[in-house]
Parts: sequence; structure tokens; C-alpha cells
Amino acid sequence: MGETAMAGYGLDRPARCSVSFDTPCGSLLRELEQIWTEIGEREQDKDRMFQELEAECMRVYRRKVDSANADRSQLRQSVMAKEAELKALVASIGENTTQFKVNEKHASLKEQLAAVTPLLDDLRAMKEERIKQFSNVQSQIETINAQISDHNYQHDDGSSKRLNNDHDLSTRRLADLQMQLRNLQKEKSDRLQKVFVYVDEVHCLCAVLGMDFAKTVKDVHPSLHGTNSDNSTNISDSTLEGLTQTILKLKAEKRTRVSKLQEIVGKLHKLWNLMESTEQERRHFSEVAAVLGSSEEEITSPSVLSLETIQETEEEVERLTKQKASRMKELVLKRRVELENICRNAHMEPDTSTAPEKIVALIDSEPFHLQV
Repeated sequence: MGETAMAGYGLDRPARCSVSFDTPCGSLLRELEQIWTEIGEREQDKDRMFQELEAECMRVYRRKVDSANADRSQLRQSVMAKEAELKALVASIGENTTQFKVNEKHASLKEQLAAVTPLLDDLRAMKEERIKQFSNVQSQIETINAQISDHNYQHDDGSSKRLNNDHDLSTRRLADLQMQLRNLQKEKSDRLQKVFVYVDEVHCLCAVLGMDFAKTVKDVHPSLHGTNSDNSTNISDSTLEGLTQTILKLKAEKRTRVSKLQEIVGKLHKLWNLMESTEQERRHFSEVAAVLGSSEEEITSPSVLSLETIQETEEEVERLTKQKASRMKELVLKRRVELENICRNAHMEPDTSTAPEKIVALIDSEPFHLQV
């Protein structure tokens, strides 16, 4: 041990007295050796203390080396992690790889980290914006699908969660979803237009039949009346089918009422002609009277086929029929009196079959009333 003083500094025992003063470390070692000499330290003790000093210096250097290694390792991991995330983001959003590629001329780890960080920040921002675009499109798709399928849709964060876990955020996939959305929007528009056409037809039929339009369409779906927004109008298959069936039922009811009213109006016309009714008397039933010469499609006047109108027309026919019977009774009884006078003058008996009570009974009979 006495033969070597500080191998770590390139010093051996004879060289301790010739340490160069050019370096701070050498100057301090030279000063230390002089102090030990003045003190009177033995050579063996000087060697031991130099070795202890060397060991302490080695520990300091080792700590610095270990710390630098740890920093380097952390920097490498950071660079590798950011580069891996960069590649994953580039693959996910489908952007041009050359635009987001780190320049290989950056030699040091800090330079590489400084180069990749802004690129990664740009891609993260781009991904967030892309996720918002996907979420918006998917939300609209789900809403329209729910409207078409008649299922209630409540928006939540599900779309965003799915997109965050989705590896395909490319513009190509976004374009596919946007195309799907446009197709659904067109289908929604077509369905909405069809609903409006059906509702308008129901309105016209209800007006002619004198039926409650609001109740009729609300029985199909509550959203078909009293709403001001296209989005609130139900356009599902069940609503379209319900409107179709309602229109068929209303048309069938219209045909039945047209046939019934035409029959009644036919009797009314005969009674008018028979009773020589004036235009003033006929004017109240002018719209109803027009049904007789009209086709089913031409009959569009409001409430002309309502149950009230039909009942009122029937009552008018019944009134005129009774009036006709009353006049006929007066005429027959008048002729009967004349006949009795003729028979009395001729000393003959009137025919019993023409007795007043029999003729009145015949006039009051139902078969007679039917022959208007």
C-alpha cells in the first residue's frame, strides 16, 4: 500500500512530491502533502489517507455516474414512449407519416425529446378534434336511428368513450360515417314528408266526414298534432303504418257514407219535385244535393258527410214524406166526398174499398212511404 498513493489520479508514492500545479486537484494534493510533512505524518499514514481520499472521490464520481445513467435512462424511456405514442396517433388518425417524423439528425436525447414533444402535442390536439367530429356524427346517426326505430334515445358520453378506445380515427372512416349520416338524413326527410302527406290526407278526410282530426291523429301518435318542430314529429315505421291504416278506415267510412247519403238525396230530389219545393226551400241542402251527381273523389266539402249532416238530411226526407202524406190524405178525402156526392145522385153505394179509413191506412203504411 505504501508503494501506491493515488492510482485514480495517476500518482504513485515517489510522484506525490512532483504533482503538477496545473490542475486544481493536483494543487490541492500538493498542498495537503506539504501540510502532512510539516505535521510529521509518517509515509505509511500518508499512503493510507491518500487511499481513503481516493475511495471517497470514487464514491462521489460513482454517485454522479449513477445519477447521470438514471437521467439518461429516463430520457430514453420518455423519448421511446413519446415516439411510440406518436406512431400510434399517426396510425390512428391516418395522417401523413413524413409530416410527423422526428429528424434523425438530432443526436442527443434532449434534442430528440425537444423535437418529438411539439409533434406529439399537435397530434393529441388533432386527435381530440377528430374525436369531437366522430362523436358529433355518431350522435346524430344514433338519434336518427332511434327516431326511425321508434326507440327513445338519450345522449350520454358513450360515443366519446368508444371513440377514445377506437384505433381508427382516419378521415376515410369519418367520411364513411358522414355518408351514412347523409343517407339517414335523407331517409328522415323522406319519412317526414310522407308523414306530412298522410296527415294532410287524414285532415281532408276528417273534414269531409266531420270527425275530430286532432283525436284521430293523436290516436296514431301524440306527436302528430300540436308540434312545431320536425324533430318532434314521430317518423317510425309504426307511425307510418298507423297513418296508412287510419286512411284506409276513413276512406272506407267515406264510401259507406257517400252511398248512404246519395240514396237519401235521391229520395230528397223526388220529394222536392213531387212537392214542387221552391229554390229557397232547397237552398239549405244545396251542398248535400250536389253529392248525388258527384264521384267519391269530388266530394270534399267540409262536414258534408258528417253524421249530423246525414241525420239532418234524413229528417228532412222524413218531414217531406209526412207532408206529402198529409197532402195526399187531403186530396183523397176531397175526392172521396166528390165520389159520394156522385153516387148519392145516382142512387148508388160507394165502393167500400175506397172508404176514407182504408185509404188513410194505406197512405200511412210503410210500403207507401218508401215509394217517394
